Amino acid sequence: MRIGVIGLGDIARKAYLPVLTTLPGCEPHLHTRSATTLERIGDAHRVPASHRHSTLDSLLETGLDAAFVHAPTETHPALVAALLRADVPVYVDKPLAYDLADAQRVAALAEERGVGLAVGFNRRHAPAYTQCLEHPRDLIVLQKHRVGLPEDPRRLVYDDFIHVVDTLRFLAPAPIDRVSVDGVVRDGLLHQVVLHLSGNGFTALGAMNRRSGSAEEVLEVSGQDTKREVRNIAEVIDHKGQPSLRRRGDWVPPARQRGIEQAVLAFLHDVRSGRRFDIADALRTHELCERVLDGLDPAG
Repeated sequence: MRIGVIGLGDIARKAYLPVLTTLPGCEPHLHTRSATTLERIGDAHRVPASHRHSTLDSLLETGLDAAFVHAPTETHPALVAALLRADVPVYVDKPLAYDLADAQRVAALAEERGVGLAVGFNRRHAPAYTQCLEHPRDLIVLQKHRVGLPEDPRRLVYDDFIHVVDTLRFLAPAPIDRVSVDGVVRDGLLHQVVLHLSGNGFTALGAMNRRSGSAEEVLEVSGQDTKREVRNIAEVIDHKGQPSLRRRGDWVPPARQRGIEQAVLAFLHDVRSGRRFDIADALRTHELCERVLDGLDPAG
C-alpha cells in the first residue's frame, strides 16, 4: 500500500512513523513543505528520495491508497478535503477542525464521495482502556491534568480535553441523557474544566486542570464492589479487597501502549477490506466539545 504521511512534527515522528515504516507491504510517502525536515526525517526512516514530496500535488500523483494527516489543526479541513476529492481514504489527528461547522462539512464530503475518513482517537485502542469495557462502569472518572498550561478555551478543548470527552463517550455503558459543564476562565484563558455526563444507571465525570501539580492521566471505572484504576495509560490497579497492580511490559513500545499502533492497523484493515467508516461517531465527540465550550462562563 502506498501511504501518504502529511506533516512530520512530533506526533508523526514519535508515534506514527515508527509504526508505518516497519509494516510489511507499506510504502510510506512523506510530505512537508520544509525541505530540511523532509530530508532529515526521510533519512532517519530510510525513506527513498523518490518517496519524499514537497507539494501535495506531487504526493497525490503517486496514486495513494491511504493518507495520514498530522499537519496543524488549522490546515485539516483543506488538506482532508483535497485528499477526499482525490478518493484517498484519510486518517486525521484529532480534532478534525477547530470549528464544528468545518468538521461537519468535511464529514459530509466523505459521505458524499463514499471515501473513508477516520479521526485519531487512539485511546479507544489503548489496551488498558479497552479492557475497561469488560468492567462494571456505574461510575467513570477520568482526570487529565497538566502543569502551567492555561490556554485559549477552544484550542484547549479541541486539542486536549477532546481526549477526555471521547473516552467518556467510548466507555459510557448506555446512551448519554444529561450533560453539564463547569470551568474556570480567567483573562480569556481556560484553567480548568469539568464535564458531567449521565444516563441510565451510570455517571461519568471528566476533569482537566491546566495548573495542576503534575502532568497525569488517571481513569477509574467502578461498580458492583469493584474498581479498576488506570494511571497514565500504563499501570492498571484492580481493587476488590486487596489492590493488585499490573504494569505494562518493559518492552511494550509506547505506540502500542497508547493504542496508536492498533489504530493504524485498524484503519488500514478497514481501507483494504472496503469497510464503511463511521465518521458520524467522531462528529458526536466534536459536537460534545462544542457543548463544553458553550457551557463555559467567559467571566470565570
